[in-house]
Amino acid sequence: MTKLSLTSLSSLRVSRQQIPAHPSLHIPNTSLSNHPLLIYHSCFPSNTSSSTLSSHLSTVGVVEPQWTYSMYPTTHFHSNTHEVLLVLHGRALLCFGGEDNPGRFEPEVKAGDAIVVPAGVGHRLLEDRDGGFKMMGCYPVGAEGWDMCYGKEGEDKSGIEKKIKSLPWFKRDMLYGDSGPVLDL
Repeated sequence: MTKLSLTSLSSLRVSRQQIPAHPSLHIPNTSLSNHPLLIYHSCFPSNTSSSTLSSHLSTVGVVEPQWTYSMYPTTHFHSNTHEVLLVLHGRALLCFGGEDNPGRFEPEVKAGDAIVVPAGVGHRLLEDRDGGFKMMGCYPVGAEGWDMCYGKEGEDKSGIEKKIKSLPWFKRDMLYGDSGPVLDL
């Protein structure tokens, strides 16, 4: 098995983004916690295989890969888990926070990037820039699956908020282990 070569922490470029609650939908974004959305830019080589990433994640033991796919084109969020997205192929324009939210964040991500999406942050694919955009979706070890929330009327807003507020944050970085950006908050 090939060992994963990560960008050194001293050279790693990280974007941190607080995203306000969506004013018209029930999307809490980062308003319920002090944990920002994080993007680790080019933290692993862009040609890294999913099996190499999976093996590394298993060794670190913080998150488990659950799927390999693109990102849904509909704004959604998870109330019962944080999510880690590892970009395997291509480039894409993503929207975090809800497309009508004036506080939304719309970064371009590419193969080799890792994204830490705190519970409650709305996200969706805006544009697959190269065709074949693919990510690996990962969740904390022991998480009991993930829910799909859309910020629509009828969703139990108080129950969703209670779940998000009760979630523990990462005790170790999912890629770097005992140090790393997810711990520098």
